[in-house]
Amino acid sequence: MAKGRYSRFPSRKSNSSTMIFTMLLMFTFAILILLALGILSIPSNSGDSRRAHDLSTILHNQVNSSAEEERKPEPWAEVISWEPRAFVYHNFLSKEECEYLISLAKPHMVKSTVVDSDTGKSRDSRVRTSSGTFLARGRDKVIRDIEKRIADFTFIPVGWKLVIDNGNWNNFDYSSESKYAEHGEGLQILHYEVGQKYEPHFDYFMDAYNTKNGGQRIATVLMYLSDVEEGGETVFPSAKGNYSAVPWWNELSECGKKGLSVKPKMGDALLFWSMKPDASLDPSSLHGGCAVIKGNKWSSTKWMRVNEYKGTV
Repeated sequence: MAKGRYSRFPSRKSNSSTMIFTMLLMFTFAILILLALGILSIPSNSGDSRRAHDLSTILHNQVNSSAEEERKPEPWAEVISWEPRAFVYHNFLSKEECEYLISLAKPHMVKSTVVDSDTGKSRDSRVRTSSGTFLARGRDKVIRDIEKRIADFTFIPVGWKLVIDNGNWNNFDYSSESKYAEHGEGLQILHYEVGQKYEPHFDYFMDAYNTKNGGQRIATVLMYLSDVEEGGETVFPSAKGNYSAVPWWNELSECGKKGLSVKPKMGDALLFWSMKPDASLDPSSLHGGCAVIKGNKWSSTKWMRVNEYKGTV
């Protein structure tokens, strides 16, 4: 009896079906992976939807991001000296805040004066040729926000006193200046035109009269409200260190090269300490404002005291 023949291999039809099924399965699996990774997206019928890999969209987003960063530069701090202790807080104020402070001050600018070291009184001097005015502390929300930011930067207190009124605690009552407690004097706005300057000087006092209210000046925050085309640097002629190594050395005026100098840049704030950590006066804090050679210079100064400073400015 003849034996039936059985093939050791599957039929061609069965083999082809298995291969097609396997390929479809692998393709489906690959599609799912691409969808999961976000490399592939399912088309949408929405008219305002964007294509997943539209390069013009990516470029548009990048331009918008850059524009946003240009409008709101990132604040950052830089140590520029340890003798004196000096720091620059870049982008401390916004452009709008700078312009607002200038607009408040412009109608009230008068010739700047200096403090007489013998009498403690203010007097006119050729040493200081700018014009300026003071802004009352806490006069509006913009000023309060700036003063709070200065307190955060310097770790020197600023704020409104907690007061008891008929047995109840109240805070942030702006109706009375006497309830405002801080160690800083009012913001002084200064304007330097071409040729105007402030010779090197100390911010701390050498007389007893000016230290009765708030004690000695411990630190200064100098905020630049405008750029200056040429000149107008803040210079520390007694600073220790290789100040010619600063990146902006070649951009300085001759006056600016006489010491460690900071170029005015709108929105930047310079913090320097007039007293050392041991509470002694720091002679290396001697500083001056170089003459403006080209353009205008607007700045705002906040002097900080050891103790609470009482008064409107």
